Amino acid sequence: MAKKKKYYVVWEGKNKGIYTSWDSCKKQITDYKGAKYKSFKTKETAEKAFKGNYEDYIGKDVFETELSKDELQKIGKPILNSIAVDGACDNKGNAEYQGVYTDTKTLLFHQGPFKGGSNNIMEFLALVHGLAYCKQHKLDLPIYSDSKIAINWVKKKYINTSIRPNKDNKYLFELINRALKWLKTNTYKNKILKWETKAWGEIPADFGRK
Repeated sequence: MAKKKKYYVVWEGKNKGIYTSWDSCKKQITDYKGAKYKSFKTKETAEKAFKGNYEDYIGKDVFETELSKDELQKIGKPILNSIAVDGACDNKGNAEYQGVYTDTKTLLFHQGPFKGGSNNIMEFLALVHGLAYCKQHKLDLPIYSDSKIAINWVKKKYINTSIRPNKDNKYLFELINRALKWLKTNTYKNKILKWETKAWGEIPADFGRK
């Protein structure tokens, strides 16, 4: 099946505009503090968004979903005063994760790339890093993840992965063990919330590689 084309709007970056590939978009936002960008499914939607304000589209591109108005109303809107986390892993096992401030996409932390990882592991580590970050900075912000599996692993303080330790991912498993230890020896007040992708679009921490 052919990969569906996406259009990337860059409101704030090295060069503002609409880009037709993630690579070209990434060049405009890498190392640019306060970059504002988002992907859209159609050229028309991207052009309309580019003429508007970033704040009008972050977490609000509900017109691109297949949910009914009643379903959208029931879900509501995301809490913008929050942290969003996400992980990514390519087909070679190179993995990374990051956390951003939901409202502005300001990068709060990023780790990787690591070898021998998986999406689920990265999502898990991103959540635990988010919790530790909040505790360190005395923040009670909710944390969004679009991974039900990672959220479940955090709540159970246990991971169930088919990835096995080896010489390449030794350091990654050290991080996993540290994360599990942190969960078992710390408490937190932050709410862990599921990001409703169908209603709100991709999570703000998304790496844009789907």
